[in-house]
Amino acid sequence: MTGRPGGLPGWFEPLLTRVATSRTEDFTPLRPPVAGGRPSAVLVLLGESAPGAPDLLVLQRAATMRNHAGQPAFPGGAADPADRDPAHTALREASEEVGLDPDSATVLALLPPLYIPVSSFLVTPVLAWWHAPHPVHPRQLDEVAHVARLPVAELVDPANRIRVRHPSGWVGPAFQVRGMLVWGFTAGVISALLDMAGWSRPWQPGRLVELPSPAPAPATPDGAPDEVIS
Repeated sequence: MTGRPGGLPGWFEPLLTRVATSRTEDFTPLRPPVAGGRPSAVLVLLGESAPGAPDLLVLQRAATMRNHAGQPAFPGGAADPADRDPAHTALREASEEVGLDPDSATVLALLPPLYIPVSSFLVTPVLAWWHAPHPVHPRQLDEVAHVARLPVAELVDPANRIRVRHPSGWVGPAFQVRGMLVWGFTAGVISALLDMAGWSRPWQPGRLVELPSPAPAPATPDGAPDEVIS
């Protein structure tokens, strides 16, 4: 935790209090390896489209990508040697991918590192407040097709919540919002944070959607850390 800056919207509670004591098990049953795993970070950026109406920044990967084609994700990627910490990685990647001004975001907390075995990434989600929102857009057109701010009100709408099944047999939470199917690592983190924030609404998890075939391929060591986490 980095503290609570002045002007922070009240809806950040109880999320910040609960994140401060969160554990890996709150997000995934997979434990990080004692050694190994490529360090990476993603930016979980919450802003306001209107007072009291939080939203979440996500991007949609280009349909031409070899891995995770068309899949929504948080901005982020692998750490560079020059990165000072996970927050620096997440903000740098967001700047490169969607043109985010790092000074417009205030880092609030680092979530527990989450291990993704299929890509050997050790991902630290970086929770931040977008205190000065500004227009963003795809900057790396070969990697990013679209950028969106997804309202929390739509993410928690039971009509937009489903489960998906990967061809591997993995089943996990997903969201159908504004033409996007958000699943895998990104959906798992979102689902856990909605619960911690007390924003989740009761929904029936009976809807199960088969992911289309061919499904997105597992990431290569040089890819982005988007995949299933459980």
